[in-house]
Amino acid sequence: MSTGTRPALTRFVRFAPRVAVAAVAAVALAACGGGNDKAGSSAPAEAGGKSGAFPVTVQHKYGSTTIGSEPKRIVTLGLSDQDAVLALGIKPVGSVDWFKEEPYGKWPWTKDKWGSDTPDIVGERDEYNMEKIAALKPDLVIAQYSGMKKEQYDTLSKFTKVVAQPKGLPDYGASWQVMTRQIGTSLGKKAQAEKLITGIDADFGKVRDAHPGFATKTLAVADSFEAGKYSAFTKTDPKSIFFSELGFKLKPEIDKLAKPGWNAAELSAEKLNVLDVDRLVWVTSSTDANDRIKAEPLYKNLKVSKDKRDLFVPYQGPDIGAAFSFNTVLSIPYAIDEIVPLLTAVK
Repeated sequence: MSTGTRPALTRFVRFAPRVAVAAVAAVALAACGGGNDKAGSSAPAEAGGKSGAFPVTVQHKYGSTTIGSEPKRIVTLGLSDQDAVLALGIKPVGSVDWFKEEPYGKWPWTKDKWGSDTPDIVGERDEYNMEKIAALKPDLVIAQYSGMKKEQYDTLSKFTKVVAQPKGLPDYGASWQVMTRQIGTSLGKKAQAEKLITGIDADFGKVRDAHPGFATKTLAVADSFEAGKYSAFTKTDPKSIFFSELGFKLKPEIDKLAKPGWNAAELSAEKLNVLDVDRLVWVTSSTDANDRIKAEPLYKNLKVSKDKRDLFVPYQGPDIGAAFSFNTVLSIPYAIDEIVPLLTAVK
């Protein structure tokens, strides 16, 4: 299936009717009295105590939100927001589905963070179930890596605090650093968030120091889930950002080929020459997909293919592609550990 139809989407795109948020507003407000307490535990407040951290005001796409006291019950509506919240010591009570898998337990980088707790699934990507969210009685909704619409923000704001996607950036266009800072500020954990960011930056720095040759090489990330159709990810996609931070140079031509607002350039076989780079990373769903790509005559003619400088990485099993697709403070260390040995094995 096509990856470029909406920003930030991978092979797990599924289309569904948009929630009619205005119609559910009254139901959602009425539901605020319900809820459960199966998640939502938090780590101790930062030094200085709750009174020192709050109130905080967070700027975002739809204005600003002032949070008066430490939030306990968090719902994350960004596709990967739960990772930063977990890293900061809080288990969200609700989350959305992206990879058509429950966003807990499965991923090796979050398994220990969730433990036996599980959040309620309150939507799929940008399709939110307002009644479910309201029934959880959240005191904060976070939507950073999202495409939340204004009407959705307005509906949610009727019954809880909402921190929408970062201001001044396209939907799904904020870096993991920006989103982690936004989430850290919202939770009254700015110092802890900065420490996480510093640690991940150091991890990337160690790779660049150990492999200075990466900086001399161009790299592209691509996928293909239908014969004759290919996608190359732009510089704003988390996958490309991840490899850029490892030290590789990205190819500007890919960004020029992408439609405005898309995170990927859609390519026919005749345009595969844009993928003739020093290192080409295919993130794929199966060995069948790999074999199909390798068998494409126009692909076989590319130097990157002839020289075997292409790398085929699965999204899942092992979850390498998922890790650098999430590209969060939790998934990045796992992705680095898994992908760097594969990259250095390519001559």
